[in-house]
Amino acid sequence: MTATLLATHRVEKPWGRHTLYPGFADPAPDGEPVGEIWFQAQGDAAPDLLIKYLFTSEKLSVQVHPNDEQAHAAGLPRGKDECWIILDAEPDSTIALGTRQPQTREALRAAALDGSIEAMLDWKPVKAGDFFYSASGVIHAIGAGITLIEVQQNSETTYRLYDYGRPRELHLDAGVAVADPNPYVAHPTPGKVADDRTILVEGPKFVLERWEGGRRTLTLPAGVQGWLVPVSGEGVVDGVPFRAGECLVLEGACELHAVAGSDLLFAYPGTHRIQ
Repeated sequence: MTATLLATHRVEKPWGRHTLYPGFADPAPDGEPVGEIWFQAQGDAAPDLLIKYLFTSEKLSVQVHPNDEQAHAAGLPRGKDECWIILDAEPDSTIALGTRQPQTREALRAAALDGSIEAMLDWKPVKAGDFFYSASGVIHAIGAGITLIEVQQNSETTYRLYDYGRPRELHLDAGVAVADPNPYVAHPTPGKVADDRTILVEGPKFVLERWEGGRRTLTLPAGVQGWLVPVSGEGVVDGVPFRAGECLVLEGACELHAVAGSDLLFAYPGTHRIQ
């Protein structure tokens, strides 16, 4: 049994913020804004999943990610399915997912070039507590004023289709080739499977569960890692204390005790939930 607290890596972004979220120290007022916090193991390990917090003050670029097959064809280790748990959002915050109407790839490319892609996308209002699964191929953009947790395949392959005139590289050929220019279809969510356990995602690339506080025993199969993300509250797993704003990797058989009222996420690669 192993429980390892991951290192916290703060990523400065021009679209980030100086006021983050409870559990995280704010950057200095005259410092660079922080847009992301990653949780990473020491060394050169490249695990299947990556956990991040995002803090936005501006719209992020319109982008798309390849699937595993497309990534392998490009010499990359994996594609990128991802999902977002919204922790906080301004009243007018939105996330774009898919197009409002089915589009051709030619129309998508033209819209990316002339900027009309913004109006082509389906911008959905978001609030604390919302959950979205963005599979590879889904055109998306995270809006301003949002704090979220992102669970994703461990890949930073992002094809930028549009960036609101910012002077950053676009990847139109690669992005249009892998994009699904159609309305977003929500990923099936199994929902509550026990009084204290909800399944948010069940494959194809990972499983994501949400647990309430309390005691539980879990056993991960040999060679499989799980990521424990305390959204709120605190506790101990195999003698390692944890609190909100941290992330741990678990292996083998583990004993967990989280204080009442805690809100925990648990993610692991694969298609089927671990009983």
